Amino acid sequence: MKSQVFFTSQITPDSLIKLYEALGIKPTGKVGVKVSTGEQGAKGYLKADLISPLVTQLHGTILECNTAYPGSRNFTPDHLATAKSHGFDFAEIDIMDADGDLKIPAPEGARHLQYDLIGSHFANYDSFLNLAHGKGHMMGGFGANLKNQSIGIASRNGKAYIHSCGQTEDPDACWKAKYAQIDFIESMAEAAKAVADYCASNQKPILYITVMNALSTSCDCDANQDDPVMPDLGIIGSLDPVANDQAFLDLIWKFAEENPTHSGVKKLQERITSREGEKITAYAASLGLGSTAYALISLD
Repeated sequence: MKSQVFFTSQITPDSLIKLYEALGIKPTGKVGVKVSTGEQGAKGYLKADLISPLVTQLHGTILECNTAYPGSRNFTPDHLATAKSHGFDFAEIDIMDADGDLKIPAPEGARHLQYDLIGSHFANYDSFLNLAHGKGHMMGGFGANLKNQSIGIASRNGKAYIHSCGQTEDPDACWKAKYAQIDFIESMAEAAKAVADYCASNQKPILYITVMNALSTSCDCDANQDDPVMPDLGIIGSLDPVANDQAFLDLIWKFAEENPTHSGVKKLQERITSREGEKITAYAASLGLGSTAYALISLD
């Protein structure tokens, strides 16, 4: 049976809530909402006026972890200040690795990671909304739900471990590690599956939504993030992160097919394929995280 991916072309607070409600599961208990609050200088991160009505409805806490690279989110005090400056103080903000790591098992069949290191506060939540901003990425090709669940939930040391494909937890040493590009793509998938397995074993449901706006070739973690290169596509949501990421890729390729002279979408496609980013969904599916086969259900 194909996974269901719900879609709306409208990007408004009301359409975001409508898509969330279509998923059919209401998070209970203490709800964590994983978003990227954006590096200082970035422009594409999800804005508070779009997401705050849904997060408030869920009584959600904004979840983040510190970065492995130097910048405005490298350490907790600066990270909190940056998140607040970007408007995320409409809710409680939890930098999940402020008090260290939680080591969780790598998934069965993992080729690169022996474990995953996530922010220790992740254990304090009962259910999660993985609320991603779809965009390109300098290292991973693109970022959506799988990246948000791997790099995004990893602690600072965990990010180093994923970026080095399991070679080091040292944020300074990880950038010197040698590996094939596909190893990094697969390491992200393994970390995302590790989080999903942890949540499943602890009865902590996860819902997945990707907002496909401000589609640049670079990530919200880039202080010099470039401008959008193509029009907004809408919002997609699923209970299957693999299907949701696959739908995001497919919608980019569909736009390119329908607009063959559009130079911007070609830049985004080149960013994705040059980093082998499109291969993350098939590998994640092989790990049992979800399916690349899906039915796209329009809510428009």
